[in-house]
Amino acid sequence: MFTELAYAMAPPQGSEGAGGGLISFLPLILIFVIFYFLLIRPQQKRAKEHKSMIESLKKGDKIITTGGAYGVIEEVKTNTVVVKIAENVRVKFGKTYIATVRQEDD
Repeated sequence: MFTELAYAMAPPQGSEGAGGGLISFLPLILIFVIFYFLLIRPQQKRAKEHKSMIESLKKGDKIITTGGAYGVIEEVKTNTVVVKIAENVRVKFGKTYIATVRQEDD
């Protein structure tokens, strides 16, 4: 009884064809392409923009940190910056923790 069911569910001989293997991977390839253009590529672009922004920091820039602290850069070192967040209050941050440079009108 079970052998009859197995034969009944098997595809006919030669029905796979030459492109059958490629067509079965087409949905996976399509999903990867969609993920690349919607997720991976924009993330790489944002990371590149953030890196160039970090490299161009200079004294006097008004910044916002990832923690939400607003301040003005007092000193720029290799991997850190000293930020003035209030009168007589200076804090040292890692450069990677700077989220954005504020515009002059903020």
